[in-house]
Amino acid sequence: MSSTDNNHGPSPQISSFGRSIYRLRQEQVHSLEENHRSSTRDSELESFQKQVTDRFEDLFRASDDELLSIDWIQKLLNAFICCHEEFRAILLNNKEQLSNSPLDRSISEFFERLVKALDICNASSNGIEKVRAWLKHLEIVLCALSSNQRALSEGHVLRARKALMDLAVAMLDEKDCSSVFPQRNRSFGRHNTNKDHRRHFTALSRSHSWSVSRSWSAAKQLHSISSNLIPPRGSEIVATNGLAIPVYTMNSVLLFVLWALVAAVPCQDRGLNIQMSVPRQYSWGVPVTSLHDRIKKRERRSSNGLLKEINQVESCIRNITDLVDSVQFPLRDEQKMEVEERLKELRVVYGALRDGLDPLERQVREVFRKIMTCRAEGLDYTG
Repeated sequence: MSSTDNNHGPSPQISSFGRSIYRLRQEQVHSLEENHRSSTRDSELESFQKQVTDRFEDLFRASDDELLSIDWIQKLLNAFICCHEEFRAILLNNKEQLSNSPLDRSISEFFERLVKALDICNASSNGIEKVRAWLKHLEIVLCALSSNQRALSEGHVLRARKALMDLAVAMLDEKDCSSVFPQRNRSFGRHNTNKDHRRHFTALSRSHSWSVSRSWSAAKQLHSISSNLIPPRGSEIVATNGLAIPVYTMNSVLLFVLWALVAAVPCQDRGLNIQMSVPRQYSWGVPVTSLHDRIKKRERRSSNGLLKEINQVESCIRNITDLVDSVQFPLRDEQKMEVEERLKELRVVYGALRDGLDPLERQVREVFRKIMTCRAEGLDYTG
């Protein structure tokens, strides 16, 4: 073979064939990678739906006595945190798709809801602080009426009555104070201090450092969060490779958890008229809507909150107030026994609040931090 033959490159046909094989291999590798990503994404989405379902089915299994207790609310917030963390992972693993239509719109709406959720966390934290302030009055009642090696005197009863009056005022919203206070005032046997106590309560309310404005409304905020929260259509699910489903799921979980929190603790302008309607194909829909119905049935007008321990405090206060208004000296043996029985009930409720409020508030703050982190990450994802 001549030297000129040796210097010739491969024929055009061979070169074209080689490029075809290379492209085919690239397409095969790309297809395999795409299939792997799709399979991983499907597993993530399925795992997320399962966790949400399992968490809320567990919450739904609570007895009527356990529902809306401090322990149950903590369990609810923990469920939210766990679901939220898995949802964040889904967003992180699919962040390149978050700016694509139609997913970009639903993601943007989700992050807007997160901002509104921060206000509800703040208001709930303030509500917990309000309940914590009640403990001081309850402690005075317990100290005044406890007969540890001393006879119960009229002075002790008067001290307890004053603490009960202060507590009753503290438990009222400022807007309800003028209409409700006179009746409560008469029940305590104090006829001349109405204006003084009303001014005192107003001053306390205005001096409290609220992190939401005085015109802020929990009911309106919940309505704003629930606005336009609708299940994704089939075309949207296909166009987003299924990612529209976890976004809708997390929006619904967020709404329910915030609604339950507002239901449980004192909040400005509480209102629970939020509808929860979830299509049957979402497995978590049944426990969520069932819990919504169970809680809704407990709503009471002018309630400080549906938290179990708050209801117990209100019941104890009514019983002890009736008792101190009716006692006559010298005390009869049956009256002494009734005082001890009422104090025993109050000690249990006092202990539950004293031990439960701090962990509950810490968990509300943790929810706040998780939401803040997710919102900050969202700014990076969506620009």
